[in-house]
Amino acid sequence: MSDYSADWVRRYFDEYGMKEWLRWDESPVERVKFFVHLHYLKEFVHRGNRVLEIGAGAGRFTREMARITDRIVVADISSGQLKLNRDNAERLDFAASVERWIECDACHLEGVFPDNAFDAVVCIGGLLSYVFEERVQALRELIRVARPSGMLLFGVMSLWGAVHQYLPGVLSIDREQNRGIIATGDLTPERIGADRHYCHMFRSGEFRSFLEDAGLEVVAMSASDCLAVNWAETLDEIAEEDPRWTYLIEMEIEASREPGSLDMGSHLIAVCRAPG
Repeated sequence: MSDYSADWVRRYFDEYGMKEWLRWDESPVERVKFFVHLHYLKEFVHRGNRVLEIGAGAGRFTREMARITDRIVVADISSGQLKLNRDNAERLDFAASVERWIECDACHLEGVFPDNAFDAVVCIGGLLSYVFEERVQALRELIRVARPSGMLLFGVMSLWGAVHQYLPGVLSIDREQNRGIIATGDLTPERIGADRHYCHMFRSGEFRSFLEDAGLEVVAMSASDCLAVNWAETLDEIAEEDPRWTYLIEMEIEASREPGSLDMGSHLIAVCRAPG
Protein backbone atom coordinates (compact mmCIF):
# COMPACT_ATOMS: atom_id res chain seq x y z
CA MET A 1 0.00 0.00 0.00
CA SER A 2 1.25 3.48 -0.90
CA ASP A 3 2.02 5.92 1.91
CA TYR A 4 1.77 8.89 -0.44
CA SER A 5 -1.72 10.30 -0.79
CA ALA A 6 -2.04 13.34 -3.04
CA ASP A 7 -5.59 13.78 -1.79
CA TRP A 8 -4.44 13.92 1.83
CA VAL A 9 -1.70 16.48 1.08
CA ARG A 10 -4.13 18.61 -0.92
CA ARG A 11 -6.76 18.49 1.80
CA TYR A 12 -4.27 19.09 4.62
CA PHE A 13 -2.90 22.27 3.08
CA ASP A 14 -6.27 23.52 1.92
CA GLU A 15 -7.34 23.35 5.57
CA TYR A 16 -3.98 24.67 6.85
CA GLY A 17 -4.68 27.98 5.14
CA MET A 18 -2.79 31.08 6.21
CA LYS A 19 -0.96 29.16 8.94
CA GLU A 20 1.49 28.24 6.17
CA TRP A 21 2.32 31.95 5.91
CA LEU A 22 2.13 32.77 9.62
CA ARG A 23 4.11 29.83 11.00
CA TRP A 24 7.43 31.56 10.31
CA ASP A 25 6.50 34.21 12.91
CA GLU A 26 5.23 31.88 15.64
CA SER A 27 8.42 32.25 17.69
CA PRO A 28 11.97 33.60 17.43
CA VAL A 29 13.12 30.05 16.65
CA GLU A 30 10.84 29.93 13.60
CA ARG A 31 12.18 33.35 12.55
CA VAL A 32 15.72 31.98 12.76
CA LYS A 33 14.71 29.10 10.48
CA PHE A 34 13.21 31.59 8.05
CA PHE A 35 16.43 33.59 7.85
CA VAL A 36 18.59 30.48 7.39
CA HIS A 37 16.42 29.38 4.45
CA LEU A 38 16.50 32.93 3.09
CA HIS A 39 20.30 32.96 3.22
CA TYR A 40 20.48 30.12 0.69
CA LEU A 41 17.80 31.63 -1.55
CA LYS A 42 19.75 34.88 -1.72
CA GLU A 43 23.04 33.11 -2.39
CA PHE A 44 21.88 30.75 -5.13
CA VAL A 45 18.90 32.40 -6.86
CA HIS A 46 20.09 35.24 -9.08
CA ARG A 47 18.58 38.27 -10.72
CA GLY A 48 16.95 37.34 -14.01
CA ASN A 49 16.69 33.62 -13.22
CA ARG A 50 13.53 31.89 -14.30
CA VAL A 51 12.45 30.04 -11.15
CA LEU A 52 9.97 27.28 -10.47
CA GLU A 53 8.84 27.47 -6.85
CA ILE A 54 6.96 24.23 -6.23
CA GLY A 55 5.20 23.46 -2.98
CA ALA A 56 5.17 27.23 -2.66
CA GLY A 57 2.35 27.48 -0.15
CA ALA A 58 0.93 30.88 0.70
CA GLY A 59 3.96 32.72 -0.67
CA ARG A 60 6.25 33.66 2.17
CA PHE A 61 9.35 32.77 0.11
CA THR A 62 7.71 33.80 -3.17
CA ARG A 63 7.71 37.31 -1.78
CA GLU A 64 11.43 37.11 -0.99
CA MET A 65 12.32 35.71 -4.42
CA ALA A 66 10.29 38.47 -6.05
CA ARG A 67 12.91 40.87 -4.66
CA ILE A 68 15.51 38.95 -6.69
CA THR A 69 13.82 38.01 -9.97
CA ASP A 70 10.60 38.75 -11.81
CA ARG A 71 10.42 35.39 -13.59
CA ILE A 72 8.76 33.10 -11.02
CA VAL A 73 6.32 30.28 -11.73
CA VAL A 74 4.44 29.30 -8.57
CA ALA A 75 3.17 25.72 -8.25
CA ASP A 76 1.37 23.82 -5.50
CA ILE A 77 -0.87 20.78 -5.17
CA SER A 78 -3.27 22.79 -2.97
CA SER A 79 -5.69 25.12 -4.74
CA GLY A 80 -6.24 26.82 -1.38
CA GLN A 81 -2.56 27.62 -0.96
CA LEU A 82 -2.32 28.84 -4.56
CA LYS A 83 -5.21 31.23 -3.99
CA LEU A 84 -3.55 32.55 -0.83
CA ASN A 85 -0.26 32.94 -2.71
CA ARG A 86 -1.95 34.97 -5.42
CA ASP A 87 -3.97 37.03 -2.91
CA ASN A 88 -0.83 37.79 -0.88
CA ALA A 89 1.07 38.69 -4.07
CA GLU A 90 -1.60 41.20 -5.03
CA ARG A 91 -1.99 42.54 -1.49
CA LEU A 92 1.76 42.94 -0.92
CA ASP A 93 2.63 44.03 -4.47
CA PHE A 94 4.78 41.16 -5.75
CA ALA A 95 2.31 39.72 -8.27
CA ALA A 96 4.17 41.32 -11.19
CA SER A 97 7.11 39.00 -10.50
CA VAL A 98 4.99 35.85 -10.92
CA GLU A 99 4.45 34.57 -14.46
CA ARG A 100 1.63 32.24 -13.43
CA TRP A 101 0.19 30.08 -10.67
CA ILE A 102 -0.24 26.37 -11.46
CA GLU A 103 -1.95 23.61 -9.51
CA CYS A 104 -0.03 20.37 -10.00
CA ASP A 105 1.46 17.29 -8.34
CA ALA A 106 5.28 17.28 -8.33
CA CYS A 107 5.24 13.56 -9.08
CA HIS A 108 3.46 14.19 -12.39
CA LEU A 109 4.88 17.24 -14.15
CA GLU A 110 4.85 15.73 -17.62
CA GLY A 111 2.63 17.86 -19.80
CA VAL A 112 2.85 20.68 -17.24
CA PHE A 113 6.42 21.89 -17.77
CA PRO A 114 8.84 21.12 -20.62
CA ASP A 115 12.40 19.89 -20.14
CA ASN A 116 15.07 22.42 -19.11
CA ALA A 117 12.51 25.19 -18.50
CA PHE A 118 13.98 26.77 -15.36
CA ASP A 119 17.29 28.25 -14.23
CA ALA A 120 16.43 27.29 -10.65
CA VAL A 121 13.93 25.01 -8.95
CA VAL A 122 13.01 25.92 -5.37
CA CYS A 123 11.33 23.21 -3.33
CA ILE A 124 11.82 24.18 0.31
CA GLY A 125 8.38 23.58 1.80
CA GLY A 126 9.04 19.93 2.65
CA LEU A 127 7.48 18.59 -0.54
CA LEU A 128 9.91 15.66 -0.85
CA SER A 129 8.94 14.58 2.67
CA TYR A 130 5.24 14.48 1.81
CA VAL A 131 5.51 12.25 -1.27
CA PHE A 132 6.97 9.30 0.68
CA GLU A 133 7.91 6.44 -1.69
CA GLU A 134 7.20 8.65 -4.74
CA ARG A 135 10.14 10.91 -3.87
CA VAL A 136 12.38 9.31 -6.51
CA GLN A 137 9.81 10.07 -9.21
CA ALA A 138 9.26 13.60 -7.90
CA LEU A 139 12.98 14.33 -7.81
CA ARG A 140 13.39 12.96 -11.34
CA GLU A 141 10.71 15.38 -12.53
CA LEU A 142 12.25 18.36 -10.72
CA ILE A 143 15.62 17.62 -12.29
CA ARG A 144 14.02 17.23 -15.72
CA VAL A 145 12.51 20.70 -15.69
CA ALA A 146 15.77 22.36 -14.53
CA ARG A 147 18.22 23.47 -17.17
CA PRO A 148 21.58 21.66 -17.40
CA SER A 149 23.78 22.83 -14.50
CA GLY A 150 20.79 24.71 -13.07
CA MET A 151 20.33 25.02 -9.33
CA LEU A 152 17.84 23.10 -7.20
CA LEU A 153 17.11 24.10 -3.59
CA PHE A 154 15.38 21.63 -1.29
CA GLY A 155 14.05 21.58 2.24
CA VAL A 156 12.83 18.41 3.95
CA MET A 157 11.83 17.33 7.45
CA SER A 158 14.70 16.11 9.63
CA LEU A 159 14.36 12.94 11.69
CA TRP A 160 16.79 13.68 14.51
CA GLY A 161 16.00 17.38 14.33
CA ALA A 162 12.35 16.63 15.03
CA VAL A 163 13.36 14.45 17.99
CA HIS A 164 15.66 17.24 19.18
CA GLN A 165 12.96 19.90 19.04
CA TYR A 166 10.06 17.79 20.32
CA LEU A 167 11.85 15.44 22.72
CA PRO A 168 9.28 15.54 25.56
CA GLY A 169 6.51 14.60 23.14
CA VAL A 170 8.64 11.89 21.56
CA LEU A 171 9.27 10.36 24.98
CA SER A 172 5.52 10.20 25.60
CA ILE A 173 5.01 7.88 22.60
CA ASP A 174 4.93 4.11 23.08
CA ARG A 175 8.53 2.87 22.89
CA GLU A 176 7.97 0.23 20.22
CA GLN A 177 5.87 2.60 18.15
CA ASN A 178 8.61 5.21 18.35
CA ARG A 179 11.28 2.68 17.38
CA GLY A 180 9.33 2.01 14.21
CA ILE A 181 9.23 5.73 13.41
CA ILE A 182 12.96 6.14 14.08
CA ALA A 183 13.82 3.08 11.97
CA THR A 184 11.88 4.22 8.92
CA GLY A 185 11.59 8.00 9.33
CA ASP A 186 7.92 7.65 8.38
CA LEU A 187 5.01 9.29 10.19
CA THR A 188 2.00 7.44 8.79
CA PRO A 189 -1.60 6.83 9.94
CA GLU A 190 -0.63 3.27 10.91
CA ARG A 191 2.08 4.58 13.25
CA ILE A 192 0.57 7.73 14.74
CA GLY A 193 -3.15 7.44 14.12
CA ALA A 194 -5.65 9.39 12.08
CA ASP A 195 -5.85 13.15 11.52
CA ARG A 196 -2.18 13.83 12.17
CA HIS A 197 0.75 15.25 10.22
CA TYR A 198 2.14 12.58 7.87
CA CYS A 199 5.57 12.83 6.28
CA HIS A 200 8.93 11.15 5.80
CA MET A 201 11.71 12.56 7.96
CA PHE A 202 15.22 12.27 6.54
CA ARG A 203 18.57 11.63 8.17
CA SER A 204 21.23 13.91 6.65
CA GLY A 205 23.27 11.03 5.21
CA GLU A 206 20.14 9.49 3.70
CA PHE A 207 19.16 12.83 2.16
CA ARG A 208 22.60 13.42 0.64
CA SER A 209 22.69 9.91 -0.84
CA PHE A 210 19.18 10.32 -2.22
CA LEU A 211 20.21 13.52 -4.05
CA GLU A 212 23.55 12.23 -5.28
CA ASP A 213 22.06 8.94 -6.49
CA ALA A 214 19.81 11.04 -8.74
CA GLY A 215 22.90 12.59 -10.35
CA LEU A 216 22.87 15.90 -8.48
CA GLU A 217 25.96 17.63 -7.16
CA VAL A 218 25.32 18.72 -3.57
CA VAL A 219 26.82 22.23 -3.41
CA ALA A 220 25.71 23.10 0.14
CA MET A 221 23.89 21.38 2.95
CA SER A 222 22.61 22.80 6.22
CA ALA A 223 20.23 22.31 9.09
CA SER A 224 17.49 24.93 9.31
CA ASP A 225 18.63 25.67 12.87
CA CYS A 226 20.68 24.16 15.65
CA LEU A 227 21.66 26.86 18.16
CA ALA A 228 18.31 28.56 18.66
CA VAL A 229 16.05 25.55 19.12
CA ASN A 230 14.41 25.41 22.59
CA TRP A 231 15.61 28.97 23.46
CA ALA A 232 12.45 30.77 22.32
CA GLU A 233 11.78 32.47 25.67
CA THR A 234 15.30 33.90 25.88
CA LEU A 235 15.29 35.02 22.24
CA ASP A 236 11.92 36.74 22.74
CA GLU A 237 13.87 39.50 24.46
CA ILE A 238 15.95 40.26 21.34
CA ALA A 239 14.36 42.42 18.64
CA GLU A 240 15.40 41.91 15.04
CA GLU A 241 16.93 45.41 14.90
CA ASP A 242 19.14 44.47 17.85
CA PRO A 243 22.77 43.75 16.77
CA ARG A 244 22.56 40.54 18.80
CA TRP A 245 19.89 39.23 16.43
CA THR A 246 22.12 39.81 13.41
CA TYR A 247 24.98 38.05 15.15
CA LEU A 248 22.70 35.15 16.10
CA ILE A 249 21.72 34.64 12.45
CA GLU A 250 25.39 34.77 11.39
CA MET A 251 26.29 32.13 13.97
CA GLU A 252 23.27 30.01 13.12
CA ILE A 253 24.15 29.94 9.42
CA GLU A 254 27.74 28.94 10.18
CA ALA A 255 26.88 26.40 12.88
CA SER A 256 24.00 24.78 10.99
CA ARG A 257 26.21 23.80 8.04
CA GLU A 258 28.79 22.05 10.21
CA PRO A 259 28.70 18.30 9.49
CA GLY A 260 27.99 17.56 13.14
CA SER A 261 24.98 19.91 13.18
CA LEU A 262 23.13 18.78 10.06
CA ASP A 263 20.73 16.51 11.92
CA MET A 264 19.89 18.99 14.68
CA GLY A 265 17.43 21.31 12.91
CA SER A 266 13.76 20.67 12.24
CA HIS A 267 14.52 20.77 8.50
CA LEU A 268 17.42 19.86 6.26
CA ILE A 269 18.36 22.29 3.47
CA ALA A 270 20.27 21.20 0.37
CA VAL A 271 21.47 23.23 -2.59
CA CYS A 272 22.25 21.12 -5.66
CA ARG A 273 23.50 21.53 -9.22
CA ALA A 274 21.73 19.62 -11.96
CA PRO A 275 23.77 17.41 -14.29
CA GLY A 276 25.43 19.37 -17.08
